[in-house]
Amino acid sequence: MTAYTIPGMHVREHVADVPLDWAEPGGESITVFARELVDPTRKDDDLPCLLYLQGGPGGKGPRPLGPSGWVGQALKTHRVILLDQRGTGRSSRVDGRLMSRFETAEQGAAYLSCFRADSIVADAEHLRKTVFGGGRWSTLGQSYGGFLTLTYLSQAPEGLSACYVTGGLAGLEADATEVYRRTYPRVEAKNRSSTAATRTTWRPWRRWPTAWPRATCCCPTATR
Repeated sequence: MTAYTIPGMHVREHVADVPLDWAEPGGESITVFARELVDPTRKDDDLPCLLYLQGGPGGKGPRPLGPSGWVGQALKTHRVILLDQRGTGRSSRVDGRLMSRFETAEQGAAYLSCFRADSIVADAEHLRKTVFGGGRWSTLGQSYGGFLTLTYLSQAPEGLSACYVTGGLAGLEADATEVYRRTYPRVEAKNRSSTAATRTTWRPWRRWPTAWPRATCCCPTATR
């Protein structure tokens, strides 16, 4: 574990080994990373934990630089746990280089099947029991994190004291196929509308790539 303090937050970084496939705990293993945040004045207090379940899927946990927004509010009463879900961030990652090692699409698909919601929840339960004392904790699920919340409630409700969700609850009846069937025509219509609205401004923008090398444009960091 690595620990340090930044303005307004004491940080502990945890890394745990977990099975790639929870159905075969003796097989290949990967690592899962979680960052623990706590009010520096209460770092030794017995505070309840709030696990943040990031949206995505495929997004790493947030990297707050200070106790602002919802993090600052949560730190008044909880330790905040920011999990890099397996395959993202500082957990064992899935990227093009890793996937290129598989000879067939079927092998790659079998590997990726170990990075679904059920495995992410199993990772969280492992952390709760082995790193954070085994007490029940609360979860805050954002977008895809809401789907993870439903999986958590189905798979390991005994580990949860409360669940909060922001914009990520699955439908009770429609499956993914039905959702996409309804979505595609709407996206097509939006694309047509956007194309028609920008048609008159498109010609100047076509000259942008040739004008760009001659232009001087600096970012706030003073880089081009």
